[in-house]
Amino acid sequence: MNRTARNSLIGAGTPVVLLALWWVLSDQSTNAFFPPLRIILERFQQLWLFQHFQSDILLSLANLFTGFAIAAVLGITIGFVTALVPTVRWLIDPLIHFLRGIPPVALVPIFISLIGFGTEMRVTSIALAALFPVLIATVDGIRSVDQDILDVSRVYRLSRRERITNVILPSAGPQIFSGLQVSLQVAFIVMIASEMLGSSQGIGAMTLLAQQSFMIADMWAGILLLGVIGFAVNMIFNLVRRRVLAWYIGSRRLAKSA
Repeated sequence: MNRTARNSLIGAGTPVVLLALWWVLSDQSTNAFFPPLRIILERFQQLWLFQHFQSDILLSLANLFTGFAIAAVLGITIGFVTALVPTVRWLIDPLIHFLRGIPPVALVPIFISLIGFGTEMRVTSIALAALFPVLIATVDGIRSVDQDILDVSRVYRLSRRERITNVILPSAGPQIFSGLQVSLQVAFIVMIASEMLGSSQGIGAMTLLAQQSFMIADMWAGILLLGVIGFAVNMIFNLVRRRVLAWYIGSRRLAKSA
Protein backbone atom coordinates (compact mmCIF):
# COMPACT_ATOMS: atom_id res chain seq x y z
CA MET A 1 0.00 0.00 0.00
CA ASN A 2 1.47 3.34 -1.06
CA ARG A 3 1.65 6.38 1.16
CA THR A 4 -1.30 8.20 -0.45
CA ALA A 5 -3.62 5.21 -0.08
CA ARG A 6 -2.50 4.70 3.53
CA ASN A 7 -3.13 8.35 4.40
CA SER A 8 -6.56 8.23 2.72
CA LEU A 9 -7.45 5.10 4.71
CA ILE A 10 -6.37 6.73 7.96
CA GLY A 11 -8.31 9.90 7.11
CA ALA A 12 -11.47 7.91 6.36
CA GLY A 13 -11.06 5.68 9.42
CA THR A 14 -10.61 8.45 11.98
CA PRO A 15 -14.28 9.62 11.93
CA VAL A 16 -15.41 6.00 12.27
CA VAL A 17 -13.23 5.51 15.36
CA LEU A 18 -14.49 8.77 16.88
CA LEU A 19 -18.12 7.77 16.27
CA ALA A 20 -17.48 4.39 17.91
CA LEU A 21 -16.00 6.10 20.97
CA TRP A 22 -18.94 8.52 21.07
CA TRP A 23 -21.37 5.56 20.94
CA VAL A 24 -19.67 3.73 23.81
CA LEU A 25 -19.10 6.74 26.05
CA SER A 26 -22.60 8.19 25.60
CA ASP A 27 -24.58 4.94 25.70
CA GLN A 28 -25.59 5.27 29.36
CA SER A 29 -25.93 9.05 29.33
CA THR A 30 -28.90 10.51 31.20
CA ASN A 31 -27.95 14.14 30.53
CA ALA A 32 -30.75 15.80 28.56
CA PHE A 33 -28.25 17.92 26.64
CA PHE A 34 -25.97 14.98 25.69
CA PRO A 35 -28.25 12.11 24.64
CA PRO A 36 -26.82 8.71 23.60
CA LEU A 37 -25.54 8.52 20.05
CA ARG A 38 -27.99 5.70 19.21
CA ILE A 39 -30.89 8.08 19.87
CA ILE A 40 -29.23 10.82 17.80
CA LEU A 41 -28.76 8.39 14.90
CA GLU A 42 -32.40 7.30 15.13
CA ARG A 43 -33.51 10.91 14.81
CA PHE A 44 -30.92 11.44 12.06
CA GLN A 45 -32.50 8.66 10.03
CA GLN A 46 -36.06 9.82 10.66
CA LEU A 47 -35.42 13.49 9.95
CA TRP A 48 -32.71 13.73 7.33
CA LEU A 49 -32.98 10.54 5.28
CA PHE A 50 -36.70 10.91 4.69
CA GLN A 51 -38.69 13.78 6.17
CA HIS A 52 -36.46 16.77 5.40
CA PHE A 53 -34.20 15.44 2.63
CA GLN A 54 -35.75 17.26 -0.31
CA SER A 55 -37.20 20.26 1.53
CA ASP A 56 -34.05 21.14 3.49
CA ILE A 57 -30.91 19.17 2.52
CA LEU A 58 -31.27 19.65 -1.25
CA LEU A 59 -32.21 23.31 -0.71
CA SER A 60 -29.11 23.97 1.40
CA LEU A 61 -26.81 22.20 -1.06
CA ALA A 62 -28.34 24.09 -4.00
CA ASN A 63 -27.69 27.41 -2.26
CA LEU A 64 -24.16 26.34 -1.32
CA PHE A 65 -23.08 25.24 -4.79
CA THR A 66 -24.82 28.10 -6.59
CA GLY A 67 -23.17 30.72 -4.38
CA PHE A 68 -19.79 28.96 -4.58
CA ALA A 69 -19.99 28.69 -8.38
CA ILE A 70 -20.78 32.40 -8.71
CA ALA A 71 -17.89 33.27 -6.38
CA ALA A 72 -15.48 31.01 -8.29
CA VAL A 73 -16.34 32.44 -11.71
CA LEU A 74 -16.31 36.07 -10.56
CA GLY A 75 -13.23 35.63 -8.37
CA ILE A 76 -11.10 34.03 -11.08
CA THR A 77 -12.31 36.49 -13.75
CA ILE A 78 -11.80 39.62 -11.64
CA GLY A 79 -8.52 38.21 -10.35
CA PHE A 80 -7.16 37.77 -13.86
CA VAL A 81 -8.18 41.28 -14.90
CA THR A 82 -6.78 42.76 -11.68
CA ALA A 83 -3.45 40.96 -12.01
CA LEU A 84 -2.95 41.63 -15.72
CA VAL A 85 -4.20 45.22 -15.98
CA PRO A 86 -2.24 47.58 -13.67
CA THR A 87 -4.85 50.36 -13.85
CA VAL A 88 -7.59 48.04 -12.62
CA ARG A 89 -5.31 46.78 -9.84
CA TRP A 90 -4.66 50.31 -8.59
CA LEU A 91 -8.37 51.10 -8.66
CA ILE A 92 -9.84 48.09 -6.89
CA ASP A 93 -7.00 46.78 -4.70
CA PRO A 94 -7.94 49.04 -1.74
CA LEU A 95 -11.61 48.04 -2.07
CA ILE A 96 -10.76 44.33 -2.13
CA HIS A 97 -8.61 44.54 1.00
CA PHE A 98 -11.25 46.63 2.79
CA LEU A 99 -14.09 44.21 2.03
CA ARG A 100 -12.04 41.10 2.80
CA GLY A 101 -11.52 42.44 6.35
CA ILE A 102 -15.26 42.23 7.07
CA PRO A 103 -16.18 38.90 8.74
CA PRO A 104 -18.26 36.89 6.24
CA VAL A 105 -21.06 36.19 8.72
CA ALA A 106 -21.45 39.95 9.32
CA LEU A 107 -22.65 40.32 5.73
CA VAL A 108 -25.78 38.24 6.33
CA PRO A 109 -27.77 40.89 8.33
CA ILE A 110 -26.89 43.48 5.67
CA PHE A 111 -28.33 41.35 2.88
CA ILE A 112 -31.40 40.52 4.98
CA SER A 113 -32.06 44.27 5.21
CA LEU A 114 -31.41 44.89 1.52
CA ILE A 115 -32.86 41.80 -0.15
CA GLY A 116 -35.11 40.09 2.39
CA PHE A 117 -35.29 36.51 3.64
CA GLY A 118 -35.51 34.64 0.34
CA THR A 119 -33.18 32.38 -1.57
CA GLU A 120 -31.62 35.40 -3.28
CA MET A 121 -30.34 36.68 0.06
CA ARG A 122 -28.73 33.38 0.96
CA VAL A 123 -27.08 32.85 -2.43
CA THR A 124 -25.84 36.47 -2.53
CA SER A 125 -24.40 36.21 0.99
CA ILE A 126 -22.61 32.97 0.14
CA ALA A 127 -21.27 34.30 -3.17
CA LEU A 128 -19.92 37.58 -1.80
CA ALA A 129 -18.37 35.99 1.28
CA ALA A 130 -16.68 33.27 -0.81
CA LEU A 131 -15.52 35.69 -3.52
CA PHE A 132 -12.47 37.21 -1.85
CA PRO A 133 -10.36 34.12 -1.01
CA VAL A 134 -10.37 32.91 -4.62
CA LEU A 135 -9.97 36.43 -6.01
CA ILE A 136 -6.91 37.17 -3.88
CA ALA A 137 -5.44 33.71 -4.54
CA THR A 138 -5.87 34.25 -8.29
CA VAL A 139 -4.14 37.64 -8.18
CA ASP A 140 -1.27 36.28 -6.07
CA GLY A 141 -0.96 33.19 -8.25
CA ILE A 142 -0.67 35.19 -11.46
CA ARG A 143 1.77 37.66 -9.93
CA SER A 144 3.98 34.79 -8.79
CA VAL A 145 4.34 33.26 -12.27
CA ASP A 146 8.05 32.95 -13.10
CA GLN A 147 9.13 35.88 -15.26
CA ASP A 148 11.48 33.60 -17.22
CA ILE A 149 8.50 31.48 -18.32
CA LEU A 150 6.68 34.60 -19.49
CA ASP A 151 9.76 35.76 -21.38
CA VAL A 152 10.05 32.40 -23.15
CA SER A 153 6.38 32.57 -24.16
CA ARG A 154 7.02 35.98 -25.73
CA VAL A 155 10.10 34.70 -27.54
CA TYR A 156 7.97 31.95 -29.09
CA ARG A 157 5.48 34.66 -30.11
CA LEU A 158 2.52 33.17 -28.27
CA SER A 159 -0.58 35.31 -28.47
CA ARG A 160 -1.99 36.90 -25.31
CA ARG A 161 -4.75 34.32 -25.24
CA GLU A 162 -2.27 31.46 -25.62
CA ARG A 163 -0.09 32.87 -22.85
CA ILE A 164 -3.09 33.06 -20.52
CA THR A 165 -4.48 29.59 -21.26
CA ASN A 166 -1.23 27.66 -21.74
CA VAL A 167 1.24 29.45 -19.45
CA ILE A 168 -0.33 31.74 -16.84
CA LEU A 169 -3.39 29.68 -15.91
CA PRO A 170 -1.50 26.37 -15.38
CA SER A 171 1.25 28.15 -13.42
CA ALA A 172 -1.28 29.91 -11.17
CA GLY A 173 -3.55 26.85 -10.95
CA PRO A 174 -2.24 25.40 -7.66
CA GLN A 175 -2.69 28.71 -5.85
CA ILE A 176 -6.11 29.27 -7.42
CA PHE A 177 -7.25 25.86 -6.18
CA SER A 178 -6.00 26.72 -2.69
CA GLY A 179 -8.16 29.85 -2.82
CA LEU A 180 -11.13 27.82 -4.08
CA GLN A 181 -10.80 25.44 -1.15
CA VAL A 182 -10.84 28.31 1.34
CA SER A 183 -13.81 29.84 -0.53
CA LEU A 184 -15.70 26.56 -0.28
CA GLN A 185 -15.18 26.46 3.48
CA VAL A 186 -16.33 30.07 3.83
CA ALA A 187 -19.36 29.35 1.63
CA PHE A 188 -20.31 26.43 3.86
CA ILE A 189 -20.10 28.55 7.02
CA VAL A 190 -22.15 31.40 5.51
CA MET A 191 -24.72 28.93 4.17
CA ILE A 192 -25.39 27.76 7.74
CA ALA A 193 -25.38 31.31 9.16
CA SER A 194 -27.75 32.65 6.49
CA GLU A 195 -30.22 29.85 7.21
CA MET A 196 -30.03 30.37 10.95
CA LEU A 197 -30.50 34.13 10.73
CA GLY A 198 -32.83 34.56 7.80
CA SER A 199 -34.72 31.40 6.89
CA SER A 200 -37.24 28.84 8.06
CA GLN A 201 -35.85 26.20 5.70
CA GLY A 202 -32.49 24.50 5.33
CA ILE A 203 -30.24 22.47 7.59
CA GLY A 204 -29.12 25.48 9.63
CA ALA A 205 -32.68 26.69 10.21
CA MET A 206 -33.90 23.24 11.25
CA THR A 207 -30.96 22.76 13.63
CA LEU A 208 -31.57 26.14 15.26
CA LEU A 209 -35.30 25.43 15.53
CA ALA A 210 -34.56 22.13 17.26
CA GLN A 211 -32.30 23.91 19.77
CA GLN A 212 -34.90 26.59 20.48
CA SER A 213 -37.59 23.94 20.93
CA PHE A 214 -35.39 21.89 23.29
CA MET A 215 -35.42 18.94 20.87
CA ILE A 216 -31.81 18.18 21.74
CA ALA A 217 -31.51 14.89 19.86
CA ASP A 218 -32.77 16.63 16.71
CA MET A 219 -30.24 19.42 17.25
CA TRP A 220 -27.38 16.93 17.54
CA ALA A 221 -28.66 15.12 14.44
CA GLY A 222 -28.49 18.40 12.51
CA ILE A 223 -24.95 19.09 13.75
CA LEU A 224 -23.91 15.56 12.77
CA LEU A 225 -25.39 16.06 9.30
CA LEU A 226 -23.46 19.30 8.84
CA GLY A 227 -20.25 17.50 9.78
CA VAL A 228 -20.95 14.69 7.31
CA ILE A 229 -21.72 17.13 4.49
CA GLY A 230 -18.68 19.29 5.24
CA PHE A 231 -16.42 16.21 5.25
CA ALA A 232 -17.92 14.83 2.02
CA VAL A 233 -17.77 18.14 0.15
CA ASN A 234 -14.14 18.68 1.15
CA MET A 235 -13.22 15.13 0.14
CA ILE A 236 -14.87 15.52 -3.28
CA PHE A 237 -13.09 18.85 -3.80
CA ASN A 238 -9.73 17.23 -3.00
CA LEU A 239 -10.43 14.45 -5.52
CA VAL A 240 -11.20 17.04 -8.21
CA ARG A 241 -8.13 19.04 -7.25
CA ARG A 242 -5.88 15.98 -7.51
CA ARG A 243 -7.32 15.12 -10.91
CA VAL A 244 -6.97 18.63 -12.37
CA LEU A 245 -3.53 19.26 -10.85
CA ALA A 246 -2.18 15.75 -11.38
CA TRP A 247 0.78 17.15 -13.33
CA TYR A 248 1.68 19.52 -10.50
CA ILE A 249 1.34 16.91 -7.76
CA GLY A 250 3.41 14.47 -9.83
CA SER A 251 6.17 17.02 -10.40
CA ARG A 252 6.36 17.77 -6.66
CA ARG A 253 6.69 14.08 -5.88
CA LEU A 254 9.48 13.73 -8.41
CA ALA A 255 11.24 16.77 -6.93
CA LYS A 256 11.03 15.31 -3.43
CA SER A 257 12.31 11.91 -4.53
CA ALA A 258 15.21 13.39 -6.52
